[in-house]
Order: sequence, then structure tokens, then C-alpha cells
Amino acid sequence: MPNIAEAFNLKASISNTDALPAMPVIAQRLLALKLDTDEGEQQMLSLISQDTMISAKIIGLANAPLLRTARKITSMKEAALVLGLKRIRSVAMGIAIMSLMKKPAGRFNLQELWLHNLGVAFGMIAITRKMPLKMRPQEDQAFLAGMLHDIGHLALAYLDREKSDALIDRLANQTNQDSLAIERELLGVTHQDIGAELALHWNLPEIIVAVLRYHHEPDLSDGSAGQQLAHIVFLTEKLLPSYSTRESHEPFIVPDDWMALGIDPDDEEEIVSRAGEQAEQAHQFAHNFM
Repeated sequence: MPNIAEAFNLKASISNTDALPAMPVIAQRLLALKLDTDEGEQQMLSLISQDTMISAKIIGLANAPLLRTARKITSMKEAALVLGLKRIRSVAMGIAIMSLMKKPAGRFNLQELWLHNLGVAFGMIAITRKMPLKMRPQEDQAFLAGMLHDIGHLALAYLDREKSDALIDRLANQTNQDSLAIERELLGVTHQDIGAELALHWNLPEIIVAVLRYHHEPDLSDGSAGQQLAHIVFLTEKLLPSYSTRESHEPFIVPDDWMALGIDPDDEEEIVSRAGEQAEQAHQFAHNFM
């Protein structure tokens, strides 16, 4: 098989803003809203309520077993009380962005990516809640980082279906090889690079851009605003191998990984259990709304 990087300069393509997909309008409007005012809160709930697909999924999430609500949630206003406004915005943006792929994109599996990202987003909660309060990231930023961390795979399928298919085949056939090494050999870039460029194109917060660029290599983000969140995504994917995409992940977690987040390494077993429960319940919810 010829080296795709020789036949197609993907770096040039992702630097061409005209080639990149536009952020869905509803996601743009949600990102621009200020939720620290009553007006902003009402605008957000009204905006989401107008989109029946997104609002149905969010109300479904508010009723999911993992949130243990005492009564059935039937409206966006009630869902906001259960989920919190910022988490609702993150979920709505994630759903809107995933909707970019409305038609078949070769072998790319949008459902697989959606389930993986959602599982990671919820699995991250088990880690962040064990962190000291002064070190915890903002929950909405953490959730959005989890929802979007592998968006580079979606963007690759959008930019070039053939290159995406070739990568999927290689990852499926060479499961024991480092997935980033395969991407660099085949494409000249990684899904991290593509995702970060897309996030820059969309003017997403710097911290989210950093997570997308470094979530497999958090140590390379030294000094970056998103280093901590990239590290949390990195650990969560290790904790949830059964929810993984075709990417390969080194399974070992060392005590320093936990201590970097202010977590006692002795809490690992509890975190693994809780992360698995959160991800499983998120998957059960998601399967009902695919």
C-alpha cells in the first residue's frame, strides 16, 4: 500500500479553513451565551427546546439511572435542575457537533464515536470527584472535553473518506501497534492534530483545543492550560478499555498518574469501579436515543 501522506497532504487540507466543516449554528449560539445571567439561562433553554432531537436526548439523559432522579423529568426546565445549565450546554453542543455526519461516511462509525465520547465524558466524573476541590476542573469544561476529545476522527471522515477508511482498516488489522504511530505513518498527522485544528477553526476555548491536541500525550502539553484535562481524558480512556474505539491504549497506570491530580493511588480500585458504572449507564442511555 502506498504511503497516503505522499499522495495527499492532509496537513494542507486541515489548515484550509474552507475545507473544514462549519460549527453547527446551534452550537455556535450556545457557546456565545453567558449563563451567569437569567436572560442567558432562558435563552439557552429556549434555544435547545426548539431543537426536538437535542431536547429529547437531554430530557432522556436527565431521566437516566445514573442521575437517580426521584421523579420523571418531562421538560428542559426540569432537566436543567437535574443536570445543571453548564452540563446541558456541553451535552447539547456535543450532540449538535456529532450531527455533522448525517450521511454515510465510508467505514467511519459515528455511533461508535458518540458512545465512546459519551462514556469517557461520564467516566471522567469518577476521577474529578476524587480530586481535591482546589484542583478540580470546571465540570462543564471537563464534560465538553470528554464529549469532543476524539472529534478528529469525525473531521478526517468529513475531509477525506478514503483516508479515513484506510486508517480504520489499518487500526483494525494492526491492533498491537501504537495507533498514533500508524496515523503519523499513514496520514502525516494524527486525529489529535486534526481535532485541534477544527477546534481552533471553531474558536473553541483554548483549554478544549489543548485537550484535543494532547489527550493521548498529556506530558507534551507541559504548561498548557489544558494539561490537567488532557491527563484526565488520558486516564479515563485507560480505565475504560471495553468502551474504546480502535485506538490502542497502554493499559498501565502508575501512582504518579494519580498523584499528579491530587488523588491517592489507593483509590484506584474505587475509581475504576465508579468510572465503569458511569460509562455503562451512559451507554444504556445513549443506545435508547441513537
